[in-house]
Amino acid sequence: MRRGVAVCAIAVVALAAVFAGTADETDEAEPGAEPVPMPDLTGRSLLRAFAAFDHRTRVHVHDVSGGDRRVLWPSRWRVCTQHPVPGSPEGPGRSVTLGVVRKTERCPSKVLTARR
Repeated sequence: MRRGVAVCAIAVVALAAVFAGTADETDEAEPGAEPVPMPDLTGRSLLRAFAAFDHRTRVHVHDVSGGDRRVLWPSRWRVCTQHPVPGSPEGPGRSVTLGVVRKTERCPSKVLTARR
């Protein structure tokens, strides 16, 4: 009985290694592929902003209202600022910083004029 369990365990580990190898191959960018330009996310819902990126993009979110609040429900927040700026080339694994406020609030004027 133990021998059968060991054989199953080895088979599972082997399958996991095969799938991990194929996932790494598909995640790499194609050589010679042009980077996609950064979309303009200002004014959009934070949830829609998240949908604009693939799984390799690291998205950092911060409250620009001055309240230093945590963003728990992305659908209740909207984007005021973004870095990098719209139109800049976006590659896989890039970091994006989004400044947000709640949907019921206005973007602070000092943030809009800074527009980083």
